Amino acid sequence: MDQISATSRTIIPGTFQVSQDDITGQIGLFWQQTKAPLIVPVLKVLMVLCLAMSIMLFVERVYMGIVIVFVKLFGRKPEKRYKWEPMKDDVELGNSAYPMVLVQIPMYNEKEVYQLSIGAACGISWPADRIIIQVLDDSTDPAIKTLVELECQRWASKGVNIKYEIRDNRNGYKAGALKEGMKHSYVKQCDYVAIFDADFQPEPDFLWRTIPFLANNSEIALIQARWKFVNSDECLMTRMQEMSLDYHFIVEQEVGSSTYAFFGFNGTAGVWRISAINEAGGWKDRTTVEDMDLAVRASLKGWKFVYVSDLKVKNELPSTFKAYRYQQHRWSCGPANLFRKMAMEIIRNRKVSLWKKCYVIYSFFFVRKIVAHLVTFVFYCVVLPATVFVPEVEVPKWGAVYIPSIITLLNAVGTPRSLHLVIFWILFENVMSLHRTKATFIGLLEAGRVNEWVVTEKLGDALKTKLGGKAPRKSRIRIGERLHLLELGVGAYLFFCGCYDLAFGKNRYFIFLFLQSIAFFVAGVGYVGTFVPTS
Repeated sequence: MDQISATSRTIIPGTFQVSQDDITGQIGLFWQQTKAPLIVPVLKVLMVLCLAMSIMLFVERVYMGIVIVFVKLFGRKPEKRYKWEPMKDDVELGNSAYPMVLVQIPMYNEKEVYQLSIGAACGISWPADRIIIQVLDDSTDPAIKTLVELECQRWASKGVNIKYEIRDNRNGYKAGALKEGMKHSYVKQCDYVAIFDADFQPEPDFLWRTIPFLANNSEIALIQARWKFVNSDECLMTRMQEMSLDYHFIVEQEVGSSTYAFFGFNGTAGVWRISAINEAGGWKDRTTVEDMDLAVRASLKGWKFVYVSDLKVKNELPSTFKAYRYQQHRWSCGPANLFRKMAMEIIRNRKVSLWKKCYVIYSFFFVRKIVAHLVTFVFYCVVLPATVFVPEVEVPKWGAVYIPSIITLLNAVGTPRSLHLVIFWILFENVMSLHRTKATFIGLLEAGRVNEWVVTEKLGDALKTKLGGKAPRKSRIRIGERLHLLELGVGAYLFFCGCYDLAFGKNRYFIFLFLQSIAFFVAGVGYVGTFVPTS
């Protein structure tokens, strides 16, 4: 009996060892057989595509950099490029000399910020009988609805012409609410409409600085102001957002306004000519970027847009990772889906010049809304790491180092105070490119979540109130609420690539791969942004 047991102990481990070696050998054999005929050609094709997209993005960034330098050095301010005269009193006409302005505030369960936005809108300086504040409340929480309605009644009792409007459903989300708001009879007497999301707080002189553009230039449809972030220092994630959005407002919007009088409406902090909205077909809910949809359609009708960079409106950045992910999904999926729907319409249009059509299709949509997301994730987080296993595929130094470095510097120059955070910004942007790429494909293919609309959570002073000015206590949270499997999966892939490169490779990418994998792991376990205690 003892002899049999001893024999078993001898045979079983040996058998296991043989089978383990056999499996490893089969995997190695499979890799060698598929590497040359399949893996190498596919990786080379992906490499060429990624390098081509990198060049496209590089040329776009350099072009905008050159234009913005000329605009800052030699360009004239919007007040000089267009006729701009301050609104003046007319003794004979009285207040009727001033155009009628509608101010729309769409909101949805905005418990933390509704007072700020309504108060700021009601504080806008304009003749009292020539302005209407319209609160479009789509809230589904009865308690919040009551609070918003009471706030409107409080301002109405002070003599403010404020309307509280609700509807039976949320069809079309924000676009549906704005469309319904325009149907009310009192809107027919209005010439212009200013739109502010629920976390935006315009200064009292907002209309005095924007309306003269519209009143004195009949070809202008939209005046867009710049966003000013009140919570950019709340956490590292909000600093990263500030860097990205500052580039958008300081460079992209300014270049579009100065060269083609076109840019994407940011959905808030802007004033529209109502007749331009109507001519363009009104608000449509076919995508999650109703603001960009309207802007493109109005531009195709020949209307011009003006961006006023020194006019800033305070607002709040999403400070929780969950809210930011949902926002970025909408901002990436929507433009891709709109591009799919409008590309041929733009090409067939005869009212705008060929150059403007090329700018809208190639620069505005294709490079900025599609290529920028794809190349960031596919190249730097998939293809480049994969080359450590396939030395036959070499990444040229200009594609791996020089071009991304120049693009990064051109992006970061918009926020000089955060230049020391540029490494963190690169790593964070690469993490977010995972979601942006996924959302871009969903938009292009019109897949399942193409019309998903999740309102970006605003905290206002909620975090300060809940913490009471003290250090936050650790709260019990569900692991599933903090774990993000996609980030963890990509992080594991990059870490494995880094280990292989460190042990066997010659590319020396392992430093980048380890840092990037750590960034994905940190995001994967939810330690990004602000965490608001539930109790």
